[in-house]
Amino acid sequence: MERSLSMELVRVTEAAAVSASRWMGRGLKNEADDAATTAMRTVFDTIPMQGVVVIGEGEMDEAPMLYIGEELGTGEGPEVDVAVDPLEGTNIVASGGWNALAVIAIADKGNLLNAPDMYMEKIAVGPEAVGKIDINASVTDNLHAVAKAKNKSIDEVVATVLNRERHSKIIEEIRAAGARIKLINDGDVAAAINTAFDDTGVDILFGLGGAPEGVIAAVGLKCLGGEIQGRLIPSNEEERLRCEKMGIDVSKVLYMDDLVKGDDAIFAATGVTDGELLRGVQFKGGYSETHSLVMRSKSGTIRFVEGRHSMKKKPNLVMED
Repeated sequence: MERSLSMELVRVTEAAAVSASRWMGRGLKNEADDAATTAMRTVFDTIPMQGVVVIGEGEMDEAPMLYIGEELGTGEGPEVDVAVDPLEGTNIVASGGWNALAVIAIADKGNLLNAPDMYMEKIAVGPEAVGKIDINASVTDNLHAVAKAKNKSIDEVVATVLNRERHSKIIEEIRAAGARIKLINDGDVAAAINTAFDDTGVDILFGLGGAPEGVIAAVGLKCLGGEIQGRLIPSNEEERLRCEKMGIDVSKVLYMDDLVKGDDAIFAATGVTDGELLRGVQFKGGYSETHSLVMRSKSGTIRFVEGRHSMKKKPNLVMED
């Protein structure tokens, strides 16, 4: 892939973030998601690539745009798989919470797992603990492995977990082991990525979340030198049969190369609301400010990008009630 594509993708996430952020705290998650999706799709038309959505807003009959199989880009440039989450954290934006993102991940054609929309059991860590975790091991064993890898005592380790009833046993075991917990209400892509940045104070992610988000997080962690392991958890017979049809063994652990193959992938995200890693969109009257992260696995380059956008010159980002 061409290196210039990295900065082109930031334009896409910036547009989605600015549009979604106008709905912050208004209790209207669908409107926020629609705004992000529309803005993202519009800017994609200007990106020099031949992209196909492998993870998106749903099947063709479920989503008007950014649906699985939709072609994106100008039709010129590299052929790539595209995974999008125009608004990771619709409930976060509706309530004005933390860590909502607009996210894109791309890789060379055929290199992203076309993950079905179901639960995935996940464990994720940053670079220091790569090769030390095992999704088949106990929570306690993984906490001690991370503590050792990061030269910490167990009571200095912070695990992040989605605050759900299904995670009650994981939470109990983390507490029994003596580690600390950061419970989050939504946004496990951000939570997984945060394990690779010391400033966030997060060491490891546990729990069940969306499988598509697991693939997007895997691209980010590949760029950062981190690791995620996953296992699909069908909740009914229909989901199990779908996995079987796709040739996915639900008993198999999915490692980094199962989720994103090859050595060239790009991850881009823009903060919609404030978070540990990225600031949310701020409006300053006639312009807005954005804070983004863009990374490429092939070069190992990580960039934080601050943008300033004229609302008069970008009328498509001005919300109409």
